[in-house]
Amino acid sequence: MSMTFFRNGLTAYATRDAAADAVRDHQGKARPFSSLFAETRRACGAFEWVSLGYLAWITSVVTVFHKNIAHPGAFFSAHCTIGAAIIALAVTTRRFPNARGLRFARHWYPLPLYIFLFEELNALVHAIFPFWLDRYFIAFDHALTGVNPSVWLAQFVSPALNDFMQFSYMTYFLYLVILPALLYAAKERRAFWEVMVSTAIAHYTVYVTSVLLPVESPHFSLASVETVRLSGAFFTHLINWLESYALVRGAAFPSAHVAGSIVAILASWRYRRWLFWICLPFFVCMCVATVYGRYHYVADVLAGLATGVWGFYAGQWLMQRRGSLPVEEVYAPEL
Repeated sequence: MSMTFFRNGLTAYATRDAAADAVRDHQGKARPFSSLFAETRRACGAFEWVSLGYLAWITSVVTVFHKNIAHPGAFFSAHCTIGAAIIALAVTTRRFPNARGLRFARHWYPLPLYIFLFEELNALVHAIFPFWLDRYFIAFDHALTGVNPSVWLAQFVSPALNDFMQFSYMTYFLYLVILPALLYAAKERRAFWEVMVSTAIAHYTVYVTSVLLPVESPHFSLASVETVRLSGAFFTHLINWLESYALVRGAAFPSAHVAGSIVAILASWRYRRWLFWICLPFFVCMCVATVYGRYHYVADVLAGLATGVWGFYAGQWLMQRRGSLPVEEVYAPEL
């Protein structure tokens, strides 16, 4: 009975809203841009605005510093297309709130979006500054620890440890999915979007910093002194295979792995305490693995922790603002 009531109410709301939009569109034919903006503003939630803000920033960088970028037109077109697709999905989902496929797509498109925007940094990290800053990070790590940490850790290398560390490094992808999936399945929509918005802020902060502070990673900068090969079994082969297609040279500072994972850890403490205790030891191992595997400096890990904490609390704050939740979640969170 209650489900029928909610569905009928949502249908009435959507019908009324569509009629109101038709009137506004008729009255605003002379003002198409203002009508489009009003429609977009009503449809987009906090996640869309955060993502569109980053796309606007990186597209501005591509436009201003196009001479430092190969094929800037392709990046400009891709960003405009992605932005238009985000808006179109939000608007369409608002107009058809009962379409489960649209709603599913709107909830889960953030994950491939993060990956794409990270991968493109391969060509954008030198858009503003055409050099690497690794020497400063090597100096910082040495001043902090007295050694080059990734070189020092090589004394403990073994195939079994290598495989465990590579597995720990890859748990990052599980952190991005497990908690949101649990919240989605439980229809805890506000909590779901709080996690997604916080994760987005953390990731986009990493991407902006990576362009402003181009850092390569110990894998490249210390290759001449890394004399021990990291050989292993399944997980080592798997990550080597993935990197043969998707290795990003640069974007090491801050660590996106650490930043995204700490958001998941903090959110697990808030929403699923039992999951926090399961993930915590693997998260600690992942932080070590980022240095052991020569992906990051210690400085990257520390900055990743700070970035993740910032992203989590910024996301919590933003989700308290009016209009942060997609309108279809307000009227039919059970769908």
